[in-house]
Amino acid sequence: MKHPPAATGDDGMRLSKRVAEMKACSRREAEQLIEGGWVQVNGVVVEELPFRVAGDAVITIDPSAQPAAVAPVTLLLHKPPGFDAGTGEPVSIKGLGKGLRPSLTLLDPANHHRNGPHDATPLRRHLVKQSLCLPLETGASGLVVFTQDWRIERKLVEDAAIIEQEFTVEVQGGVDPQVVEQMSRRGAGDDRRLPTFKVSVTSTADGTTRLRFAVKGSHPGLIAWLCNEAALQMTAMRRIRIGRLPLAGLPQGQWRYLQAHERF
Repeated sequence: MKHPPAATGDDGMRLSKRVAEMKACSRREAEQLIEGGWVQVNGVVVEELPFRVAGDAVITIDPSAQPAAVAPVTLLLHKPPGFDAGTGEPVSIKGLGKGLRPSLTLLDPANHHRNGPHDATPLRRHLVKQSLCLPLETGASGLVVFTQDWRIERKLVEDAAIIEQEFTVEVQGGVDPQVVEQMSRRGAGDDRRLPTFKVSVTSTADGTTRLRFAVKGSHPGLIAWLCNEAALQMTAMRRIRIGRLPLAGLPQGQWRYLQAHERF
């Protein structure tokens, strides 16, 4: 997001004041137009309320602009391995170095994946004060949810024990059908210490077996523990669904907006 040069000192007027004069509206309505990304200064969108403009600045207001508070948004990220998503685990993947790499840093306009012609345009207000819901291991990839909407955050937190999450897990070598059967019995309620889950083999190729886990009440470390208990060496894990919401065609490292019709 480029910015035109701002005026300094007493030579500049607050952009909100200029917009209020141009639209014959209140200062608060002018601020809402700016925060909503409707105002350009010298051809560049400006969203900062303290921004000041020189007297010769060219200010353009979108003809379809309507003053309104910027509504809270929910963002869906396809997290790559090596980025922290709420667990606080330091990077421990070869080639990524040391330290903590928050997945929040991926919420950048450059990583926005448009989900259709009616998708929202990224605003600065959309990318701040985002809360991460349902953590995911640093070494895993897949769907991660960030939201500004307290209703969605409350649902994902309060209903975490009953929301089904789906994962694909790759393990080394083949998997004996008896091992899958034993794991399935534990997931069906034989082991009351564990949340309910279903496990199945989806494919076997090139010395690797891919498993599918559908877990209600999943938490970080659970699937790795289940694989370790079954003497399976896990090599990769991806979360591909939360509730009714699939990862679908979202490219790794990119994010999109939750659409109005989508539900968890």
